[in-house]
Amino acid sequence: MLRKAMAACAVGLVSSLTYAQPPAAGAAAPAPASAAAPAAASGAKMTPVQRADATPQGQLKNPYQDTDAAVVAAGQQLYLNYGCNGCHGGTGGGGMCPPLTNDIWVYGGDDDTLFRLVAYGSQILQSKGYSRKAQENVVGPMPQMGLVVQTDDDLWRILAFVRANYHGAPECKFGCPKQDSSGEH
Repeated sequence: MLRKAMAACAVGLVSSLTYAQPPAAGAAAPAPASAAAPAAASGAKMTPVQRADATPQGQLKNPYQDTDAAVVAAGQQLYLNYGCNGCHGGTGGGGMCPPLTNDIWVYGGDDDTLFRLVAYGSQILQSKGYSRKAQENVVGPMPQMGLVVQTDDDLWRILAFVRANYHGAPECKFGCPKQDSSGEH
């Protein structure tokens, strides 16, 4: 069963990436207002992998709020453009791969872990010492989307969109405080 789910997720990713269109050069969203975004503060753009490699573990923090409607709308467009919907569904509610809207965070729900999971993919993330904290009904390997998403700023906007669509327990929005390996909390 797991092999079928993994194969389906891979097929969905390939088809999503085939049709994914990176945002047009002139359609760049405004820079974040927060100086907490290293790329925005320095004006330097980095790929998600470069940002993850350059930042000590635990220090990546989303400069955007999931209550900022313009950022969330830009994040939704990027989510669709980069093909995230091919595996996770149009609004993140799941599909061939886990939903992004519930309170089950397979590796953890903090900004740093989510950014690195998307940038590196699950296999590289595990090689860097991260382990599963929970189980989901559908769990295929996360591909290294940091090679697809063009900038760290794009990834932060996508993650703001994901947070804005969270529908789980409020205390688990950034990771459940007590979550055992079965996913119960």
